Amino acid sequence: MGIKIEDLTVTFRNNVTAVNHADLEIPKGIFGLLGENGAGKTTLMRVLTTVLSPTSGTVTLDGILYNEGNFDKIRKKIGYLPQEIELYPSLSVQECLEYMGDLSGIPRPEYKERIGYYLEKTSLSGHCRKKMKQLSGGMKRRVGLIQALINEPEFLIVDEPTTRLDPEESIRIRNLLVDFSEGRTVLFSTHVVEDLAATCNRLAVMKKGKFLYSGNMKELLEQARGHIWSCKTKDEGTARKLEKTYHVSSKQYVGDGLQMKLISGTPPQIECSSCEPTLEDAYIYIANKEQ
Repeated sequence: MGIKIEDLTVTFRNNVTAVNHADLEIPKGIFGLLGENGAGKTTLMRVLTTVLSPTSGTVTLDGILYNEGNFDKIRKKIGYLPQEIELYPSLSVQECLEYMGDLSGIPRPEYKERIGYYLEKTSLSGHCRKKMKQLSGGMKRRVGLIQALINEPEFLIVDEPTTRLDPEESIRIRNLLVDFSEGRTVLFSTHVVEDLAATCNRLAVMKKGKFLYSGNMKELLEQARGHIWSCKTKDEGTARKLEKTYHVSSKQYVGDGLQMKLISGTPPQIECSSCEPTLEDAYIYIANKEQ
């Protein structure tokens, strides 16, 4: 299973280009898609789920070309958790998921077994009789993920799956996605860097409709090496001046001042030392190095 995107462009009627001549290959396993809000991630996923047709370019899924004649075949292979999802507020969690199972065409005993399994995995078993409208935002996200998993898709697309989840819930969902990805392809789109650091070793960085980087996480960190600097300032005024000159990936108050991490192609004009990049540092470096 693999996804190949070639020279993909999506332009809307208001002449806004959301995806701009993009090329990308997504292999098996969890593949991260990292970018700020408005980078074009959601538009790309709408193309990959057949919801939106591109202006130009091609997409293939395991050798199957994305076109209207193949959409039914492709839809049977994919599962999708969109960024915003509303699932039948008057139904209970169990009723909602069983209805989604009916729509999937999977035999009832089979999808009921899967629903029970994923309710347990997402800690929702005790809430299965609650109405969807009674759930918190985080619980709705978890139900949304289960509906995307019911048909055991070969290609799972998840858009910001940890939005509105507390840290413990986020870890549980990340672990579930790692387990599910064995032998499958999972596209994990997020702007939360730590989600990808904890789940995958291959990713793409997207900005303004283009891919700035695609490849191994280790290689991304290597590109940022030598461009991350640690310094300490004694007053807020100096810190504000540094923020106007450099990209700052972290700022912490310490006993006698502020400890800052700066991103710069050359040593900053302040006493500092080079430090090892984190994934967050590398992302900020790649996203801003040409500006």
